[in-house]
Amino acid sequence: MAREAPYLAVADVLRARILAGEWETGARLPSRARLAEEYGVGRNVVQRAMDRLISDGLVDGRAGSGTYVRVPRERLRLVRSRHRDRTCGPSPCSRTGERGRADAWDAHSRVRVPAPEGIAERLGIGPGDLCVTTHYEFLAERQPVQLSESWEPMALTEGTPVMLPEMGPLAGKGVVERMRSIGVVVSTVVEVPRPARATQAQANLLGIGVGDLVLQIERTIYDTGGRPVETADMVVPDVRREVVYEFGVDRP
Repeated sequence: MAREAPYLAVADVLRARILAGEWETGARLPSRARLAEEYGVGRNVVQRAMDRLISDGLVDGRAGSGTYVRVPRERLRLVRSRHRDRTCGPSPCSRTGERGRADAWDAHSRVRVPAPEGIAERLGIGPGDLCVTTHYEFLAERQPVQLSESWEPMALTEGTPVMLPEMGPLAGKGVVERMRSIGVVVSTVVEVPRPARATQAQANLLGIGVGDLVLQIERTIYDTGGRPVETADMVVPDVRREVVYEFGVDRP
């Protein structure tokens, strides 16, 4: 079994001490040299541990002054709902409180992209079949809170006004409305959430540390005949959002 990186171990111990109230909000933490001596590690290990706590929102680093305990950031709640009136828009099949919702996003689509083997299997098409893929970056209160990469078979939408999700008459309206406009009725959404660690590319886009905890959600949308019409991979940084699944109870 792989050992946890030393800086992560130090960060975990310091986090526990902070949350236990050993240092009050606004208090200065011991110097890096002192912590390095206390834990028997190099100063670079302590620096990386501090960087981790800064990205977690537990401490503030002040140049020339030191590191201070701050009020932890509030994690915004992202509710994933099974309610049938959801539109599966750019931040699909979800709803959030007013403070938590994505209030801005950037999107970039590419056409005629050959489907990788894994995506092709999820869409029920052949490897290399052409798709439209769209990359999204979502912001809430000016902070990056989610990434998403969506894939749709070009055979389904090519030549229609809704081929590009963020262009045309239904730009940004979501998979359900766009598909309905071309006679495809969506009936089922399947999501598979998995914990993971942020890659370098994900960390750069989300403003978190490499290896920080994220939730990866693999989502596939099906029409009434069971045909996949879209699949997407979403990445949510754990430090920014907690993901909650909501299920309604069907009445008899």
